[in-house]
Amino acid sequence: MDIAIKVAQLLLSLSILVIFHELGHFVASRIFKTRVEKFYIFFNPWFSLFKFKKGETEYGLGWLPLGGYVKIAGMIDESMDTEQMKLPPQPWEFRSKPAWQRLIIMLGGVTVNLILAGFIYVGILSFWGEQYLLNSEVKYGIAVDSLGYNVGLRNGDRIVSLDGKPVVEFFDIPKQIILEEVKVVTVERDSQQVDVKLPAWAISRMIKQKGPGFISVRVPFVALSFTPSSPARAAGILAGDRIIGINDTLYNYFDQFRTALGHYRNREATVTVLRGADTLRIPVKVPAQGLIGIYPKDPSAFLKFSERHYSLFAAVPAGFVRAYESAGNYLKSIKLLFSQEKAYESVGGFISIGNIFPSVWDWESFWSLTAFLSIMLAILNVLPIPALDGGHVLFLLYEIIFRRKPSDKFMEYAQIAGMVILFGLLIFANANDIIKLFR
Repeated sequence: MDIAIKVAQLLLSLSILVIFHELGHFVASRIFKTRVEKFYIFFNPWFSLFKFKKGETEYGLGWLPLGGYVKIAGMIDESMDTEQMKLPPQPWEFRSKPAWQRLIIMLGGVTVNLILAGFIYVGILSFWGEQYLLNSEVKYGIAVDSLGYNVGLRNGDRIVSLDGKPVVEFFDIPKQIILEEVKVVTVERDSQQVDVKLPAWAISRMIKQKGPGFISVRVPFVALSFTPSSPARAAGILAGDRIIGINDTLYNYFDQFRTALGHYRNREATVTVLRGADTLRIPVKVPAQGLIGIYPKDPSAFLKFSERHYSLFAAVPAGFVRAYESAGNYLKSIKLLFSQEKAYESVGGFISIGNIFPSVWDWESFWSLTAFLSIMLAILNVLPIPALDGGHVLFLLYEIIFRRKPSDKFMEYAQIAGMVILFGLLIFANANDIIKLFR
């Protein structure tokens, strides 16, 4: 069921993005009286799920959810309709239009995707607002996993600055460390400031890490709920109990208890809990995986989270600023593929994209991820690879600067080369996903 919900969200999100992207090309074409022969959501090799014709354009739904397309008359595109190009140019064809009009048509999809992301963020901020945790409110410090420990951070550290820049929002810290390729993390440890110099390999390991981040908020351990076969619940631990120790050793925080519990695999451990004013000692059988099936309370139960609420008027600039920042962050993430060792191993395909969606349907998460994917689609489409919008833009800029078009034969070969590159990247990204499943 979880997988079905993720797939449904992914398909709905991609459908929305493809419709708006292709609509950008379609509207720009119609503004300049350029004929659009086909408008398809998803690709339709061999057959379409359905189609109909209205005016000069055939509209349809393909069966292969890898994108979509508009077929613009008089343009060499993925359809490779070279027969049309052998005929004399017609005034309603793409190739008959001035270069600046063709440039606007090719940038129409990218432009609409960026604008769409801005409007989605406007909607999110005006409807839900935003919740954040100030770094100054992280009163118990951080909890680190093995990667966080190996780079030099310690449980209980309070992060002060990154490369000398003060930290404002706590949950921005991992993103800032990775995207800004931070070298020094200054922390408060045992009432003293300590500079933690990150090893050269730190960023690439952080990029490739699966699951939760290398740092998290440190909080006390209070039971919220239990897994269906929870040993803790079977032993008598209740929701609302605060777990404070194992076998006479007291622990203040969840990370301490989780680490200690790993030493009692396949053994019985006496868990100390606070229930109201009572202190109870409850024997629990710890299974081989070292977990006793307790979901802890969220950090918001212990720390003061802040909220921002926006009127629609205030959400407009804030939403487009967020879209701008998200685009900048995504460009930085692309740069990391070339600056960090083996960062390409983190590149993922449809499985990775699907996995970023939650396993329960949450509209705020759905729209937030759709806005991010819209930005990602815009940036990837404008890369100067033939067969992408960016490839066509590159050749149009060449034509504008040097005042001559590349030949139709060159454009055909470039289109074929671009499609080979794109299919190669698609295979590589999805192969990465499959390899990750077996690691």
